[in-house]
Amino acid sequence: MTNNRRERLGADFSDGDHGGGPCPDASPTSQPVSLHAHYSLRVASCFFLVVFFGALAACDSKREHTLTGRTMGTTYHIQVVTGTFGSVAGLQEKIDRRLEEINRSMSPYLKESEISRFNRFSKAGTDFPISWDFLQVMKAAAQIHALSEGAWDGTVNPLVDLWGFGRVDPQNGPPPPEKIAARFADVGFQNIEIRDSGALVKRRASVSLDLSSIAKGFGVDQVADVIRQAGFVDFLVEIGGEVSSAGVRPDGRPWRVGINRPQPGARPDELYKVIPLQNQALATSGDYRHFFVQNGVRYAHIIDPRTGYPVTNRVVSVSVVADTCTFADGLATAVMVMGAEKGLALINRLEGVDGLIVVEGPGGELVDHPSNGFRMENAP
Repeated sequence: MTNNRRERLGADFSDGDHGGGPCPDASPTSQPVSLHAHYSLRVASCFFLVVFFGALAACDSKREHTLTGRTMGTTYHIQVVTGTFGSVAGLQEKIDRRLEEINRSMSPYLKESEISRFNRFSKAGTDFPISWDFLQVMKAAAQIHALSEGAWDGTVNPLVDLWGFGRVDPQNGPPPPEKIAARFADVGFQNIEIRDSGALVKRRASVSLDLSSIAKGFGVDQVADVIRQAGFVDFLVEIGGEVSSAGVRPDGRPWRVGINRPQPGARPDELYKVIPLQNQALATSGDYRHFFVQNGVRYAHIIDPRTGYPVTNRVVSVSVVADTCTFADGLATAVMVMGAEKGLALINRLEGVDGLIVVEGPGGELVDHPSNGFRMENAP
């Protein structure tokens, strides 16, 4: 990093070791770029490592295995590099089992998930015991809430639903101000106390949680941990566009991840930029696919939890590179709300974090605002 004033992040919330993906010579979001395209990771390259010891030569080619499946209402794609005769037998079963555990904890769509039961819990001031997974995500959420000065808030979902961007029918237009004010009273991450003992306490009985903007990143980190524990060192994990990379591709180069073009009407596999990744995570947030227009005003699905209204800062995409996908996922959403100037200042302060903020100009053109150390290439 070029900025020596960067703040050091707090605890690693990815088990201590939590819109991108691969592209043609890149991968999918975010979109990994190492021979891939969004939601379709394909293997392609291999190389030979030749080591000479006197008159003896050893040759070992690399092989790339692809695992795909569904989780969290989306798809996952995983690339694992082994030697020629390496095997990934049994790995996908371990991955699916771990993802199911996370879903049972934090899926707002499962009636008996931990988070659903917490949302129904109506006793303010009383401990609600939670799992280790839920606790780690809540700790990361608290950190991002504090760093962003409330721009990220896991209790904002009542407002998201009110504006028609949640799990209810779309609205025909903006809701009345009095309804916004009524829902706003139930928003505030500070209304939840997080106890290290493994419990949450509601300070306001009506407060509820939706961790969708951070739990998927946690899932990516946990899958990466499963693969690491199985003994693999070179791999790429992508769930719904959020990515974690380890080691290198079969050709010995960093993984390459493509960011989708953040414009309405762009194809899901249309790349905007390509990001090289090695032992880093990448997450992208955008507002260019979910919005409605009324009287010439565009209302997007990113709601500012501090005002109760959709953001109007013209930021259309934020990509964050960090050590964990948990943190990158949450921070990308926070910066969407903060805007280009404040968001970029925050990213530049954080050690081990970089990002790209894309703003729509007055004529519809895309304007890039990269952090000091952000590395990117134009899409092929």
